[in-house]
Amino acid sequence: MKVAVYYNNRDVRVEERPVPKIDRGELLVKVMASGLCGSDVMEWYRIKKAPVILGHEMTGFIVEKGEGVERYRVGDRVFVSHHIPCNTCRYCLKGSHTACETLHTTNYDPGGFSEYLRVPTLNVDRGIFILPQGVSFDQGVFIEPLACVVRGQRLAGFRPGDSVLILGSGISGLLHLMLAKALGAGKIVMTDISEHRLRAAMNLGADAALHASEDVPARFKILNGGGPADLVIVCTGFLSAYRQALHSVDRAGTILCFAPTDPGVELPIPVNDFWRNEIRVLPSYGNAPYDAVVAIELIDSGRVPVEKMITHRLSLDEAGQGFRLVAEAGEALKVILYPHSL
Repeated sequence: MKVAVYYNNRDVRVEERPVPKIDRGELLVKVMASGLCGSDVMEWYRIKKAPVILGHEMTGFIVEKGEGVERYRVGDRVFVSHHIPCNTCRYCLKGSHTACETLHTTNYDPGGFSEYLRVPTLNVDRGIFILPQGVSFDQGVFIEPLACVVRGQRLAGFRPGDSVLILGSGISGLLHLMLAKALGAGKIVMTDISEHRLRAAMNLGADAALHASEDVPARFKILNGGGPADLVIVCTGFLSAYRQALHSVDRAGTILCFAPTDPGVELPIPVNDFWRNEIRVLPSYGNAPYDAVVAIELIDSGRVPVEKMITHRLSLDEAGQGFRLVAEAGEALKVILYPHSL
């Protein structure tokens, strides 16, 4: 089978590998669509594992099932979670599924940028989701990133009517925008350094879109009728965005740290000011199975029209071009690779 092997952002090679063989309790899935994530081109994070077959936003259908698999049938259209929690450790039992060691060590074989993948027994047990009839393979590649956004806003305590400032208008920022709108947010303001992404934010329903070089805290207050943001969501790793967040959040508000910085970067926080005003700084990573279920329902109902963000559809042979498009962060939003026919 064909696979796209990542060596670095400028070196992605299409190679031949054997189709994985499955064992008892496992599934073989034919990959029909696989989305490129911003984390796939986070070179400092990926390069240490290279060469590697990436891809974790995939949909396809089951072509073979191992002995003992009863819940699924050959031909089922599915989304498969790559990282899944154990649901039994102390982290899972208190609702912190993404702190689970099992979640950090599970994956499917080899990755979504391949024609076929093997789903291990544990992932079969708690990481397979049947696509509703009305959800296409293309829409399904958004289940994982939207589930991460669902979890982030859930942990942040988002409430209808909250004013929201989203720093960074890539896919994660735009998904936060669409979810916040669907859940009844008040004023939503986006920022970015890309005029193309700012236009996309406005087209998807932002009340305003500011260039990141502006005095964002001051401009937000004006746009919000004089008050800071109830919720600030940082969707870019630039330290300048984190500094803007510290000066844009209202009393009793929350800063949701949704993107990592480069390794070793530290952020000075005005502890006394935040202490006196009950301001929370909260990171969010990944998603739990519950969040994937919610994401599927949001997509299926049309409340989050994710297909509007697809800008490029490429064959697996064009994977190198796809990685470059995402890494350059130009006019590309969601790039989808198709291991089989387009």
